[in-house]
Amino acid sequence: MDMRKLVGANLRRARTEKGLTQEKLSDLCGFTQQYLSTVESGLANPTIVTIYEIATAMGVSYMELVKPPARRSRK
Repeated sequence: MDMRKLVGANLRRARTEKGLTQEKLSDLCGFTQQYLSTVESGLANPTIVTIYEIATAMGVSYMELVKPPARRSRK
């Protein structure tokens, strides 16, 4: 799994669940809306410090942004 795409998908999900736009999140975390867009699209390679700062601004654990999706059990 490409970690950039994983972090981007998790960031987008967490942000929308919180009801935040990229612009509002930008105001909260200090990163530009353009940068947040590149992270969400899987094009940026954010450091763990950046991931931590974005997660903290949203009020979620940084682990929420790096964890892989739950595996479905086969029946």
